[in-house]
Order: sequence, then structure tokens, then C-alpha cells
Amino acid sequence: MDDTGGVMSTDDKLPRILVVDDSRMVRASLVKHMRGRFDVREEPDGEAGWEALLVDPGIDLVLTDIGMPRLDGYGLLERIRASRVARVRELPVVIISGDEDESARERALELGANGFIAKGSGSVELLATLSALVRLSRTQGELERSRAALAEQGALDPESGLASAAYLQQRATQGVAEARRRGTDISVMVVQIDQFEALVERHGAHVVQLIMRKLGKLLAERIRTEDTLSQHAESQFALLSPGADGVSSCAFALRLRRSVEKLVMAYRDERIRVTLSVGVANALADRCERVSELLAHARTRAAQARAAGGNRVVSGEGEVDAAEIERQLAHRLSIDQALQQLRAGEHDAVAAQLPQLVGTLMPLLELLESRLHAGIPLAQLKGLQDKGGSGKDEGGTTRAPV
Repeated sequence: MDDTGGVMSTDDKLPRILVVDDSRMVRASLVKHMRGRFDVREEPDGEAGWEALLVDPGIDLVLTDIGMPRLDGYGLLERIRASRVARVRELPVVIISGDEDESARERALELGANGFIAKGSGSVELLATLSALVRLSRTQGELERSRAALAEQGALDPESGLASAAYLQQRATQGVAEARRRGTDISVMVVQIDQFEALVERHGAHVVQLIMRKLGKLLAERIRTEDTLSQHAESQFALLSPGADGVSSCAFALRLRRSVEKLVMAYRDERIRVTLSVGVANALADRCERVSELLAHARTRAAQARAAGGNRVVSGEGEVDAAEIERQLAHRLSIDQALQQLRAGEHDAVAAQLPQLVGTLMPLLELLESRLHAGIPLAQLKGLQDKGGSGKDEGGTTRAPV
């Protein structure tokens, strides 16, 4: 704080206040009170004030009237709180009005105003309110920057409780290297909430943040211990699943999409439904050796799913067909079931299933031969597999990431 009672920034610039009022006399009076303590920008109505916020990143606080042409103070406040730009969304907003009605004050506070000052109040109250809010805003900004720095370095994002983007990147790098070493697969899914901008516009950013937390919790409850989930962007999650092949990944993505499609969330007696667009990428199917390639494929496919109307899953082969995935999963026989049949003496039943069993076990047999050079007749086994009509099943890990 400087010796005049104002708030000085770290670079000795006065805090900038945006004053929005259609009365030139009112604006002149406010500027007179704030001169020397704040840098003031004036706009004559809410629409002009909104445009100023979008182009002027130096604004620290908004002081606005209620009754104005084009866009009133309530409308301006709603736009600010619903903005996708965090800098704008989190600005302190003070309503200054000649309306002493208590309902006007209550409405302003419900919409997210930080203060309400009646016109005609003394300059002491006005300056004290503005100074306190600017100091609070700057303190919160510093805390947010510190939190973001810690989240980037740490394993968990303290806000979402999920893995940080940096930790997912680290785990993905390790997972891809291990998959290459062992000859196994690894999948990445990008889960995008549909109609994100429309949801923010209708319900506000704070409500959509609650929705994202709900979806994050739902996702976290459905993944395996070895999977890693991160909120990768404002409207996206990224899921890393070691050992999950293309069919298993798509099956999980379809189940997730259906679960969210049926989910109904309530906020202030309003029912909210959301849908998901999911992009799936796999190291083996996409022949990726770098994490950046996997994530890029998954993001691109999530965008394709969204562009096609949303509420769908896209893999490297295009939109995923649920019936085809179910057919492929049905062909994957349980090794445990086959072993139980052998123990029960049902050798003929297992023999009839040998082509499919070989298709399921082929990646394991190929790995064993590459390490042991034991002379496993892979060509003959592949012939048996093809003869059995299972050539379309690429085998691989059958464990779904749930």
C-alpha cells in the first residue's frame, strides 16, 4: 500500500479499475475520488465494458452500474463469471447503484458480485472497498500461480485430486518404453466433454467445474490401479492404460460413454445431462514409439468425434462400432476357462477351441520365442489360427482398463 491509501503493484503501476456507467457525470465523480490511487478506464455501457475486458489484460477490478443500455450490470456480471478466460472470470466486481432495494443487492451477490455500494456513499467506503478487493485479488492470483507451479511439479493436482499432466507424461514415457521392451501394448484415451462452451454459457463456469469434478470422480472409480488419469485441459481428461490393447480400450471407452450418457446431474433444481467424445490411440495399432504421438492421435480423434456430433468413440479405424467390439470380445476365450476344462478332462472341448486359444496366446508365444529361442513352431501355430477363422482377431492383452 502506498502513503495515500491506494494499492501499488509490484511494478509500481497503479491498479487499473474499469468503471462502467452510462452517466458521464457519475463516471467523472468516481474518477475524481479515485485519482492518484487507481488508474481508471471508463466505458459507457456493459457491452463496451465487456469488450474492454477482452482486450485489456491490465484491468484489476470492475466497478459497474446496474441500469445501462445494450447490456446492464447484471448481464455484464453474468458474462464475466461465465467467461472461459480465467483472468476475466476471476476479476473482482463491485456493483454501484442508486437502487437501495435489498433484492437488487441479493441478485448481484447471487450472480457473483464481490461488493455492492450505493451511489452517494462516501469516498472512504468506496476506496476502502476497492483497495481491499484489489489486495485480495492479487493475493489469490499469487496463490493460484504457486498452486499451479506445485501441481506441475507434483504427482497430483491438488484441485482435481487426479494425476498432474506432468506426472501423466512421466508415467506415459515409462509405460511406452516398457511396452516396447516387453512387446506389449499401451493405450491413451482423451475424453472430451461435448458442448463445453454451451454449458459454460448456460450454467456458468463454476457449475461446469463441478461437472468436470463429478466426471473425474466417475472415471477414477472405473480405472485400474495401474492406470493414470489426468485432467489434461479445461474440458478434457487423458487416461493412460498400460497393457490395454485396441479392442479392450474401445470397449472401455464405449462403456464410459454409455454411463455418462445416462448420468443426470442436478444444480438448483435444474437437470443437466452431458455426453462425451472419446479418442483412442494404441502404441501397437498406431505404431507409436513416442508419448507425444499417442497423445496427439488421441486428441485428434476426440476432436473428430466431437465434430461428427459428439457422444461417440473414434479410434485409428474410425468411429468405433459397438457391435463389432462385442463380436471381437466374444471371440476372446478365457484361458482360465480352458484350463478348468482340461482339469475336468474335457480335452476334446478344448481341442475344438485351439485356433481361438492360439490367437489369444500368440503375442505371449512370440515373446517367449524371442527370449528363449526354444523352437516354438510359430508358423505352424499361425496356420492353425488362420485355419480356425480367427485371423481377424489380433490377440493381445485382453484385460480391459476397468
